[in-house]
Amino acid sequence: MKTTHRKLTKTLKIIGILMLTAVAAAAGINCAMLLKTRDRILEENKAKLRDADCILVLGAGVRDDGSPSHMLTDRLIVGIRLYENGAAPKLLMSGDHGREDYDEVNTMKAYAVSSGIPGEDVFMDHAGFSTYESLIRARDVFGVKRVIIVTQEYHLYRALWLAEELGMEAVGVSADLRTYISQSVRETREVLARCKDFVIGMIQPDPTYRGSFIDIHGDGGVTDDRRVYG
Repeated sequence: MKTTHRKLTKTLKIIGILMLTAVAAAAGINCAMLLKTRDRILEENKAKLRDADCILVLGAGVRDDGSPSHMLTDRLIVGIRLYENGAAPKLLMSGDHGREDYDEVNTMKAYAVSSGIPGEDVFMDHAGFSTYESLIRARDVFGVKRVIIVTQEYHLYRALWLAEELGMEAVGVSADLRTYISQSVRETREVLARCKDFVIGMIQPDPTYRGSFIDIHGDGGVTDDRRVYG
């Protein structure tokens, strides 16, 4: 009986040590990511990056009626204002269009065009299924080297970290234009997402789709057909 108790105690101690180690590692990764990237989050009116190739607007939820969610609307508003202020000559809308019945990027482009942005200056990445995939495809498919990233602040730290790991020069602009429902849940999940992408940034796996090269300096109309991604 005593032997069994000692074994149980030892097992619980080991589990406790492993849990504490995991928590400490997660805290360390999150702190490092925030400290290393926070000085590259710029105010909208000061967002300049010499010879920036594009403004990358990261996708977010689209409602059943095809309209953008509040978070996505705010990203689009900020991205469009940056374009209008001359921060970069092109917009790259990157999001999930993995199914016929769910389409973030056409919603994003339609919003930009309805706001007066020329369609040829708006590119769509239909296979931006994650932050990492949006960035590696921006680099490898669209030839983006210098980028201004637009998303909410809690998400920018991870996006900027990944951009640096991929050898891109990047700054970020926050799209926090309002208070969002369930934001505390998103920020809790983001702690784990940063840990995941810390590892992915080191490994740098291939994206789900790579596709043919599309010059970000060309005509965004070539991305109107999803089949360009093979």
